[in-house]
Amino acid sequence: MSDASYWKTVNDLKLYVNNFYSRKDLLKPYTDWGTIGPYGDDADNGSDTQIKYNYHTGMNGENTLPASGGGWAVSDWAALRDINYFMSNYEKVDESWDQIKEYVGETLFFRSIFYFGKLRSFGDLPWISGTLDNTSEVLYGTRLPRNQIVDSIMVDLDKAIEYLPERANYTGRITKEVAMLLQARIALYEGTWEKYHSIKATPFRVEGSNGEKFIKKAADVSDALMALAESNGKTALEDGTNKGYTNLFNQRDYSTNMEIMLWRKFSKEDNLYTHWAGYNGGGRGLTKSMIDSYLCLDGKPIALSDQYKGDATLKDVVANRDPRLNQTIVVDDGAHIQYVESNSFFRTPVFEGAAENTCPTGYQLYKGFNTSYEETNTGMATIAVIYFRYAEALLINAEAKAELGVINQLDIDKTINALRRRVGMNNGLLDMNNIPVDPNWQFKSISPLLNEIRRERKVELACEGFRVDDIFRWAAADEVIVGYRPKGAVKEQWRNYPDVSPAFVTAWENLKVDETGHIDPYKNFATMDNGFRFKLDRDYLSPIPTIELTLNPLLKQNPGW
Repeated sequence: MSDASYWKTVNDLKLYVNNFYSRKDLLKPYTDWGTIGPYGDDADNGSDTQIKYNYHTGMNGENTLPASGGGWAVSDWAALRDINYFMSNYEKVDESWDQIKEYVGETLFFRSIFYFGKLRSFGDLPWISGTLDNTSEVLYGTRLPRNQIVDSIMVDLDKAIEYLPERANYTGRITKEVAMLLQARIALYEGTWEKYHSIKATPFRVEGSNGEKFIKKAADVSDALMALAESNGKTALEDGTNKGYTNLFNQRDYSTNMEIMLWRKFSKEDNLYTHWAGYNGGGRGLTKSMIDSYLCLDGKPIALSDQYKGDATLKDVVANRDPRLNQTIVVDDGAHIQYVESNSFFRTPVFEGAAENTCPTGYQLYKGFNTSYEETNTGMATIAVIYFRYAEALLINAEAKAELGVINQLDIDKTINALRRRVGMNNGLLDMNNIPVDPNWQFKSISPLLNEIRRERKVELACEGFRVDDIFRWAAADEVIVGYRPKGAVKEQWRNYPDVSPAFVTAWENLKVDETGHIDPYKNFATMDNGFRFKLDRDYLSPIPTIELTLNPLLKQNPGW
């Protein structure tokens, strides 16, 4: 349709904005084969908490400088053009602002989503807020410093929050609360990136900025979101007891769920499916580092608690531990259901078969698992994809306030302890003035309180795709990636395991172990002999393709490339 015949009614705006919800480069639908939905992103992106059957070459410093593409091709900016096209034309609609503003707010939200993705990849960026032609100056200009880009994102989201309606009955559209959570997420990301890259004097620091204003923005916005959630009664944590934490991630419809704020629906009726039901092991596994992070029920780490039973078996691993552990991994305890139709239960991790369906560590993911045999057998699944949930807001609030040094016990109770109470961990609440010193804290240079808040984030958001962003914004690759070779469960527990197939036995026998008997998935990879070889002066950002630098030398290359 021509511009002259469009841009007439509010419905024109709504139909145009609907396009953004279905764009894979804005809200990933996870409909490809070979994924296990968002619950494999931590492995796919290269974290310390979840791995694939093959090591992540990017985290091992093996990325190369592309000549073209690399996230900077014309097609990689197409979503932004569509967004800005709307912003350049919506005022042609001759209707009241009250009818129009919601769709402007949604568009600004999606522009923020788009720019956040580019920021995480490239850092400094050109800021484009209108449609371009071949003579537009921005095409031949420099990249703006990353903090200026985030300033512009914050302005967009301030407007979006103002224009969008509060959450009511679920419509599938962006609400004020979702925009607030996105703003808090981005503000915390940028604020802590600037703070820690400055402290460590990396090449990725922002000159003259320590990130404090963005961290304060994250604290303020998450405060406002929590207050709004309390006042309108539409957003809250769901009950996590009685397997409620597991059940939070395997639903097909979240229309009445108060914690899930934005999600994507799939259904047979609409012929919309994902395919991750067909992968039991998923080619991915949690690491020993992830498993060891879960506290015992007394609130103490495994190094200090007499409740810890060791890790000789999976049942020992989860005994007396934070209930989220037992609800995140598969355990052969007769309680982890595999298929509801046959009332069958998990017995062993998937070691046998095609690599993309195995579990390389023995710690097999249960979070987000599809228990329908029919959907697993056909590979046509309808479990929803979650994009935003309220628990993240609580974690942002606690971390931002702790970073600013303004947190108190009431804040802890509203955030960290609320997450622990909701899964029944009532005897393991966090007392900020009485934190046991864990000899295995990953981050030696920060306070005990920040270590515990980072632990809580690691546990609550396990295998939800946040971990690599967290490592990068904390400038922590030197602490948790470099020299790290992921390990898994104790292999010996499956020796002479009853009623397993010959294929399982053969696969089990071929598992490599370290000197302590733990599965060592990458032992036979020569390039992983001393752990990941992440390049600290280069690999935090992606390179600008060389053809783009030829077309516009003012873009300049990212550090180390």
